[in-house]
Amino acid sequence: MSKQQHEQHTLVRTLALGVLSGGRSSTPLAVLALNHDNKSLTGSWQQWKAFSTPLGRGLLVASAIGELIGDKSPKAPNRISPMGLVGRIGAGAFAGAALGTTGRRDLRLEGAILGGVGAVVGSFVGWAARKVLSGTGLPDPVGALAEDAVVIAASVKTVTGA
Repeated sequence: MSKQQHEQHTLVRTLALGVLSGGRSSTPLAVLALNHDNKSLTGSWQQWKAFSTPLGRGLLVASAIGELIGDKSPKAPNRISPMGLVGRIGAGAFAGAALGTTGRRDLRLEGAILGGVGAVVGSFVGWAARKVLSGTGLPDPVGALAEDAVVIAASVKTVTGA
């Protein structure tokens, strides 16, 4: 893969991780944390304290688990509310910046921008998909579980390439 192709691939992955952050803001960060010592990955993000320390990893994973549980509650805040979007944009930007360090050239700024934009897109697409599913008579928790599965699997694939 040429240098330019590698950079484009990295940027596509940062955008994808941002979109996934729009579905579950904490899951992509937790997947990064759980892969901080994966020898097949390279990036300065693996040394960032949020991913490299037991406390940072624990907080990111606990946050993801809490979000997966809390999303099933009828009292869960709307993902497209201003505060919901701010959190998802921040998570997407952080995940994108981290993944942006995996290339031959540091693309953390570009990754952060694409991750944040992706989070906005993912938030509205996920919100619309859940509305469509609930309109079919499918109970919302079933749609939420399907969304969980997609975000978890796609986050693992995006981070690890596996």
